[in-house]
Amino acid sequence: MSIQKLYGVYGANGAGRGVLPIARENLKAAGEDEISRLVFIDDHPKAEEINNTPILTYEQFIASPEPDKSVSIAIADSEIREKLVNKCSQDSLKFFSIRAENAVVMDSVEIGEGAIVSPFVTFTSNIKIGKHFHANLYSYVEHDCIVGDFVTFAPGVQCNGNIVIEDHAYIGAGAVIRQGKPGQPMTIGKGAVIGMGAVVTKSVATGTTVAGCPAKPIS
Repeated sequence: MSIQKLYGVYGANGAGRGVLPIARENLKAAGEDEISRLVFIDDHPKAEEINNTPILTYEQFIASPEPDKSVSIAIADSEIREKLVNKCSQDSLKFFSIRAENAVVMDSVEIGEGAIVSPFVTFTSNIKIGKHFHANLYSYVEHDCIVGDFVTFAPGVQCNGNIVIEDHAYIGAGAVIRQGKPGQPMTIGKGAVIGMGAVVTKSVATGTTVAGCPAKPIS
């Protein structure tokens, strides 16, 4: 059987290497492993392969003969992630999501294209998540939350109910965001950064970095 589909995990860095095995299992579960090839994409590869997986430059990926090509952007920096999404879109590439088998997704959860969901992540109910979201190990999103595009959760983020997280926000490892109220959600503004281990008890303004317990703005 000939190979018809090419899947690329963009980024052979730590994030990409951490999720490629999940992508491999996703393809097997979908019955596509016999007709698909899975590779890394890296703009400046230091080797031809890593972890028994080929590394292609973007140009090599585009030139590869498979008629059906899809990409998942495994880059933690959300601004770079968006630039790569725009580049891939201009070349008419499709995007695929990566989701660990043991991730828990309950009722009325909507997740946009290109999401990467690591092992032991939980989404409860009535949640809307935008495009190219990253949820690292042991993170969770509780009920009635809205998460924007290109948002990144580091490992162990606790996003409790009635919270709005706007585009490009970065939530650091182990951060806790206090639950909001129906009609009065806690808001994490666009491009805000929540420091590792922060306990967020108030809304955070656009572009603001906060840290500590309770979290306060820092320079």
